[in-house]
Amino acid sequence: MAGGITDTGELYSPYVGLVYMFNLIVGTGALTMPKAFATAGWLISLILLMFLGFMSYMTTTFVVEAMAAANAQLRWKRMEKHKDDEDEDSSSGVSDSDVLLQDGYERAETRPILSVQRRGSANIFEITERVEMGQMASMFFNKLGVNLFYFCIIIYLYGDLAIYAAAVPVSLMQVTCSVTGNHSCSVGDGTKYNDTDKCWGPIRRIDAYRLYLAAFTLLLGPFTFFNVQKTKYLQIMTSLMRWIAFILMIILALIRISRGQAEGHPSMAQLSGIRNLFGVCVYSFMCQHSLPSLITPISKKKHINKLVLLDYILILAFYSLLSFTAIYCFRNDTLMDMYTLNFTNCEIISVAFIRYFLGLFPVFTISTNFPIIAVTLSNNWKTLFHREGGTYPWVVDRIVFPAITLIPPVLVAFCTHDLESLVGITGAYAGNGIQYLIPAFLAYCSRKDTQLVFGSGTVNKHLSPFRHSFWIVFVLIWGFSCFVFVTANIVLSESKL
Repeated sequence: MAGGITDTGELYSPYVGLVYMFNLIVGTGALTMPKAFATAGWLISLILLMFLGFMSYMTTTFVVEAMAAANAQLRWKRMEKHKDDEDEDSSSGVSDSDVLLQDGYERAETRPILSVQRRGSANIFEITERVEMGQMASMFFNKLGVNLFYFCIIIYLYGDLAIYAAAVPVSLMQVTCSVTGNHSCSVGDGTKYNDTDKCWGPIRRIDAYRLYLAAFTLLLGPFTFFNVQKTKYLQIMTSLMRWIAFILMIILALIRISRGQAEGHPSMAQLSGIRNLFGVCVYSFMCQHSLPSLITPISKKKHINKLVLLDYILILAFYSLLSFTAIYCFRNDTLMDMYTLNFTNCEIISVAFIRYFLGLFPVFTISTNFPIIAVTLSNNWKTLFHREGGTYPWVVDRIVFPAITLIPPVLVAFCTHDLESLVGITGAYAGNGIQYLIPAFLAYCSRKDTQLVFGSGTVNKHLSPFRHSFWIVFVLIWGFSCFVFVTANIVLSESKL
């Protein structure tokens, strides 16, 4: 995620890209959505989910458009450099044949650069090089804009890590602790436990949570100090586990509803729950920061916007199915922050293996993602403070940056394990910036630069369907309004306490 142009990697078909994007978006945030639905009411939840899905789709097309504009800028600079090199070497007859040229540019190498741009305008916007969001920010934003971008992405990643650091100990605590000593059988049965309740002997539940947090930090924290990479087989394993878990939860909830064992009676609307629902929905549709690595390897991008639209429709249907089966299957007061924990009660499912699999599902998937997110955050810190031509001392590079990456989210997780609030705040603030404001500014600035460099007649082949400037203004107003609304809601909620 740190700015820079990286290898595109192995190409794959548009339908494989559709599956990858589905897997990218549907993650941990979906597990907190059922409780947010129950808290806000089914009607408000459905309307807000559909609207935020539409907004996320719109800004996704903005990012794709900016990626195409960035590729065009890179080609233009490369072609201009090639032309200058040809002029310098013309006396000796030397030609730089190793320069990468796309489509029909070879026939236009000796023509003026403006002529090349006009003739190749249909293909110059082809997305063939992976340009990360940090690199696009550097290309299209001024210095202040670049710093704000990195600030936003860093805050979001801190929130991500805090959610991960809390979710694993919470799952372990809930599965292994109970007042009665029956382990997971009493979890998810509607009994409300306090942090001061006993877990094992003199050990309180909050003590068990912090012990698990310490073990989680000691086991996975050291990976922050190394450049770990996610492997293909790890992706396959975690994706398979995720889909088995989600499908199991939907099927089990439908079975209970069909047998007349459903206990849920969700309300239609509760305005007090909108704040957390908004943050959860924004967090659950988050993909904009990973689009360059996802979209670039797709072999055929002609109908990329339609493909993305299909993905969003499928994700919207999946979120609705998961949440509605949950709120009608379980009473509002029994829904857990982490929905998987509702299935660790013996009355819900009698097979011990399935209970433990669902209860510990976040532990396995989150644990594999935590080091990767941590390394990504550390790299963004390094990029933010990097100065051209400078290098970091070994202590700063390998100790200081990983330490400032790891310590804050662990401290947050130590202070609170309220996952719904963590997800809601992360989505409502940093997620709002990444999903709405940054894509809108990228679209605006890339369009402005494209007209300046290539002329007003040049059309970006990957131009967003929301090409009118009204949509950019609408997204910006919406994004800033959300900041004000969420902040005001938090202040008013705190003043009532």
